[in-house]
Amino acid sequence: MIRVLLVEDQPLIRGGFRALLDAEDDIEVVGEAPDGRTGVELATQYRPDVVLIDVQMPVMDGIEATRRIAADPDLADVHVVVLTNYGIDEYVFEALKAGAGGFLVKDIEPADLIAAVHTAARGDALLSPAITRKLIDEYIARPIEVGPTPGTEVLTAREREVVALVGRGLSNRQIADHLVVSPATAKTHVSRAMTKLRARDRAQLVVIAYETGLVSPQRGA
Repeated sequence: MIRVLLVEDQPLIRGGFRALLDAEDDIEVVGEAPDGRTGVELATQYRPDVVLIDVQMPVMDGIEATRRIAADPDLADVHVVVLTNYGIDEYVFEALKAGAGGFLVKDIEPADLIAAVHTAARGDALLSPAITRKLIDEYIARPIEVGPTPGTEVLTAREREVVALVGRGLSNRQIADHLVVSPATAKTHVSRAMTKLRARDRAQLVVIAYETGLVSPQRGA
């Protein structure tokens, strides 16, 4: 049974999501919260598998709530998915940096919502290669500061290369083709890099790749 917490200030949207999710035999909505602070409290109380959380809410916004959930070692197995109105907006990068494993648009199709919850519960990032590339386009359009590379020295040369490819939006299969290795080997390199860099998921690797300079914030780099 996949246990889900809904954190959304609009009752109609929250109720619609609950009705869809509760209709599934293997999904249970364990709680609802109208603001981020309550969401953090309920996440601590119920320790759900997945938290679906809106960005803009009263009392505490979704980014700060995501940050607090991700920072709590007792909630390490809780996967946060951000809800947004526009797919890619000004808050998405901050949410990913805060520890979100991906994001969904609120007008998502019902079948896609169910599939997304299963994906998040497995610990997989809700970022397709196409969405990753869109995120990168948005990221490199912003002025950013490329700092030192703390932590990346623990990576092997191959792992650094793999993180850079993840940062460019390549899937595991595309990475495998690029490196002329099996998809399983590519997946292993990605997993090891995530562990060493303490990245919660693939989405975090994209951010790390840019912030540490493994990928240059220039189009075509």
